[in-house]
Amino acid sequence: MLSNVFKTLSGSLLFAAGLLVAFTVNAHGPSRLKVQEVITIDAPADKVWKTVGAFDSLSWLPPVSSVEMISGEPDQKGAERVVHVGDQSVTEEIKKYDAAGMMLKYKITKDNTALLPVTNYQSTLKVTPDGDKSVVTWKAGFYRGDPNNDPPENLNDKAAIEAISGLYQLGLRNLKALMEN
Repeated sequence: MLSNVFKTLSGSLLFAAGLLVAFTVNAHGPSRLKVQEVITIDAPADKVWKTVGAFDSLSWLPPVSSVEMISGEPDQKGAERVVHVGDQSVTEEIKKYDAAGMMLKYKITKDNTALLPVTNYQSTLKVTPDGDKSVVTWKAGFYRGDPNNDPPENLNDKAAIEAISGLYQLGLRNLKALMEN
């Protein structure tokens, strides 16, 4: 009799575990996406950092029309800026600023999927000396613009990766041109 109870209990537990796995698989949302772009610039690292590390200016990033500091100092954790591209904007906040290590980490705190088809965006810009040259690494982690299982084409994984990768490539090429002239 006791063995029948264990068989029944075991069968019920296996059935419940199977349901749990089935619901978990179907409930899985989007995966975190990553982009990294790297460029070597024929200019000293301190010169490149002076431009890249200026949180209150994105003069090197072609689509940006203006940057407005809304709180804090542009070299301090917690500082916020609004980045304007035409009549669209995103709000960003410094998470870490390391002038000696020539590294800036920031995140978007106010998404605008019409401008960038991403959410939960966090990024790092780093300048590394390489002799008399510089290596600039720009990387990010983010989710696509629509977290649902069947997002529209303009807010899916491909659109998010292409938008960020394209922006980074454009920005780094322009930075290189500015720094090498």
